[in-house]
Amino acid sequence: MGKKLKVLLLEPFHSGSHQAWAEGLTKHTRHDISLISHPGSYWRWRVRGSALTMAEKAQEIVNKNGKPDVVLASGMIDLAAWLGFTKRFIGDPPVVLYQHENQLTYPVPSGQPPDGSMKFVNWKNMAIADQIWFNSDFHKESLLGALPEFLKNVPDMSHSHLLKQTIDKMRVVPVGVELSEIEYSDSIGDPPLILWNHRWEYDKNPEAFIASLKKLDEEGAQFNFAVTGENSPKDSEAIKSQFGKLSEFIVSSGYLPRTEYISLLSKTDVVVSSSIHEFFGISIVEALSAGAIPVLPKRLSYPEIVPEQWHDFAFYSDDAMTDCLREVLKDLENYKKNISGLGKAMRRFDWGEVIKVYDDRLEEIVSDGF
Repeated sequence: MGKKLKVLLLEPFHSGSHQAWAEGLTKHTRHDISLISHPGSYWRWRVRGSALTMAEKAQEIVNKNGKPDVVLASGMIDLAAWLGFTKRFIGDPPVVLYQHENQLTYPVPSGQPPDGSMKFVNWKNMAIADQIWFNSDFHKESLLGALPEFLKNVPDMSHSHLLKQTIDKMRVVPVGVELSEIEYSDSIGDPPLILWNHRWEYDKNPEAFIASLKKLDEEGAQFNFAVTGENSPKDSEAIKSQFGKLSEFIVSSGYLPRTEYISLLSKTDVVVSSSIHEFFGISIVEALSAGAIPVLPKRLSYPEIVPEQWHDFAFYSDDAMTDCLREVLKDLENYKKNISGLGKAMRRFDWGEVIKVYDDRLEEIVSDGF
């Protein structure tokens, strides 16, 4: 075991996957982590304003514990501003930026203009950090595809000459997922249970999921389904409004406490994604770990999350989600056999495995001067 470091962890948006990441890292690391967090709301204000309030919290921690050996900052912050606010007391620790997402390639809702100021904060964060960690290679490569054009689209004095040195700082370090409490199941329900476990927002495209279920119901397919995740319909009126006749087949809707969610995973037969945006996919890793049959788009981060030997049984192309789901429901037993071993393969994302990467890399950054 290497040196125990003092790590200052900044999470300006402590909710959902960000919260799970920060708390999982704090729980499993061998290092001494001091977590500074703000509630997961008003994301634009977190990007614009959290640097000052997080700097105030950082000074309290430094006064109590001394200067950190390394800073690990989640991306929803103006990192350059935070370093300016802390320069008189923080010392000169190496700074790692963790990119859960970015605004350069995040899909903008229809009718909403893009916010260029948010994109420039993302760029400045990458320029100032000593290392930049991405949750997937897909995320890193998609951002690299967008950066050159973004940096050219300025009035003058472009930052394009800084692109190469910024790219050299980029690494892929996956999110850890709490999988030890999730058990694999080989059973198949009657009727089967379909799970949609994503945020109920435009970038996850819930409308496409509803349309597929309605089509299959009209064809006489037998199934129950559940929707979970933040903002998913909870009260009876919202459920009826969203699902109509399908409401009679719903077994759970709305965000669930962790124990109830894990219980639901144990009963899940099929997990579906209709997302137009996904940089990692914690909820899919959880469902596959529990033995669910995947019905996923062959794009985004999913082909990276699912090892290639299961690609023929996991993915649909373009708009073929309904066709794929229909085929799975018709032949559940064979699909279950075809994904044998996939649940075990997901265990590579368990915090018990991933934490070794985080801990060792943090130590290397400090030892090697990044």
